[in-house]
Parts: sequence; structure tokens; C-alpha cells
Amino acid sequence: MPKPTGPSNVELRLLIRFLRKASAQTGAGIWRYVAELLEKPRRSRVFVNLSKIDRYSSENDVVVVPGKVLGSGELRKKVTVAAFRFSDDAVEKIRGAGGDAINIAELVKRNPKGSGARIIT
Repeated sequence: MPKPTGPSNVELRLLIRFLRKASAQTGAGIWRYVAELLEKPRRSRVFVNLSKIDRYSSENDVVVVPGKVLGSGELRKKVTVAAFRFSDDAVEKIRGAGGDAINIAELVKRNPKGSGARIIT
């Protein structure tokens, strides 16, 4: 019997399937690309600090992190951050700066075409 591939986290598998369907329905390639990034092996998972988000985003940007957002650094801009997971400190700092920390599925529901979203890895 072949060894199963892909993530073993059920929540992550459901999100990847949801993103692939959203990409097929809307024709937005951004969601297919985010699904591919989330499907990578565990050792290649994305971890992004708030300092990196602050460096590469502008005021009122929508940022997608296909992984986990960590709370290291400062966020001085009001941005909407969508990620698979957040550390508690990161959520507190994002909301403290006036931004919004949401799940990637919530962002797909808000913006099905993915227009204006910036992927940070």
C-alpha cells in the first residue's frame, strides 16, 4: 500500500481543497498558488514575522501568508492579514495597529477574485 502524501492536518487539507475549488470557480490563480504553498512538506512551511509584513506592505493592504504569522517585530500599518495560523502575540499586535487578522477561507469569501491581495512568504 503506498504511503499517503500531503499534509496530515485535516483542517489544512480542507482549506487546500476549498482553495482549489475557489480557484476553479472564479478563475483566480492566486488561490491555486496559495494552495500549492500550503501543500508543501512540513519542513518547508512558511513562518512570517510581523516585521516582514510591516516591511513589505503599505497602509490598508491585504496580505496573505500561506503558513503561520509570528509576533516578532512591530506592525505600524493598518493591514488585513490572512493566514492559516497566528500566534497570540501576532493577533494582539495586528489588532493593536488597527488591522484585521483573519483566516484565509474568510478572505476568499470576502474577495473571491483575490484582487489586491499580496502574498508574503
